[in-house]
Amino acid sequence: MTGSTAATFTADDYRARMERAARAAAEAGLAGLLVAPGPDLVWLTGYTPPAVTERLTLLVLTAGQDPVLVVPALEAPDAHRAAGAAALSLHDWTDGKDPYAATAALLDSSGRFGISDNAWALHLLALQQALPGSSYASLTEALPMLRAVKDAAELDLMAAAGAAADATFEEIRNVPFAGRRESEVAADLDRLLRGHGHKQVDFTIVASGPNGADPHHEAGERVIARGDMIVLDFGGLRDGYGSDTSRTVHVGEPTDEERRVHDIVREAQEAGFRAVRPGAACQDVDRAARRVIADAGYGEYFIHRTGHGIGVTTHEPPYMIEGEERPLVPGMCFSVEPGIYLPGRFGVRIEDIVTVTEEGGRRLNTTTRELVIVE
Repeated sequence: MTGSTAATFTADDYRARMERAARAAAEAGLAGLLVAPGPDLVWLTGYTPPAVTERLTLLVLTAGQDPVLVVPALEAPDAHRAAGAAALSLHDWTDGKDPYAATAALLDSSGRFGISDNAWALHLLALQQALPGSSYASLTEALPMLRAVKDAAELDLMAAAGAAADATFEEIRNVPFAGRRESEVAADLDRLLRGHGHKQVDFTIVASGPNGADPHHEAGERVIARGDMIVLDFGGLRDGYGSDTSRTVHVGEPTDEERRVHDIVREAQEAGFRAVRPGAACQDVDRAARRVIADAGYGEYFIHRTGHGIGVTTHEPPYMIEGEERPLVPGMCFSVEPGIYLPGRFGVRIEDIVTVTEEGGRRLNTTTRELVIVE
């Protein structure tokens, strides 16, 4: 995670988020939320510990009570400097003391709590030992939509991250491809993303020729050749918010089949985007995109969900997948990324980040979705 969001949001913003989270927990029948270091803690408080260690750091949120951040004494000065520090109380503990007993005193001894997915087992098991009558549910299970709806400031940061990824694509399409290794082009993507403001690059997929049939192929030592279709999928965090875009390019002129498959995926991506509107179910986006590919005879080669949420992490709820009936709400941000993957031959994927508006959807990636020819 980057710490740069601290300069963007105020203590009042973080206070509102913590209050909203505590209310949502109570409405879900939870006694409170326990938030360990990671994206949830950054989003709620603006605080990133200087290092994630075996020492307990935990935000305690319960409805009707002030938020408390349990923090090691040696890290308390850093916590005091966090943008959201004024909206919470710090409870520090020193080495040699029992932080779990101190935390247990803040909790309902028989309560059920939501806890960060990335909380260490060491800490959760110690809390259970201190409070044998308590129980726990992962935040993804208990409050999957906690961060899903972005406010206006967050949407501005998402749009800026998308624009940076777009600028990266506009530059990468002009670099040499033929005769270079996938890993070399991936390094170009990393460099360009960072040059356009990304502090964290999460992935730079360069999947050429038959490697394109592997949706999560990691760029390797294959030398790109003329005639290759290449799936480019890249993104990361800029000012604490995520980018993620995919475009498929071709080295030299494509065959009629390659162009046809690309056109089908482009039409599917457009259909998925057109399905975005308030009140529609997440699965409606998946169904719309998948129907185009299935009707064209390639249904068995679309082997993943149509999209995933994005925000302070590059993959988070909601998910655009069959069976997800959760309604779309203005402010949600997620990918629309159908693909066709022909084993041993080539793959095609086209991906934009989309946000739900009052009228429908808005793309946060605007580069061409036509098949781009590279050299």
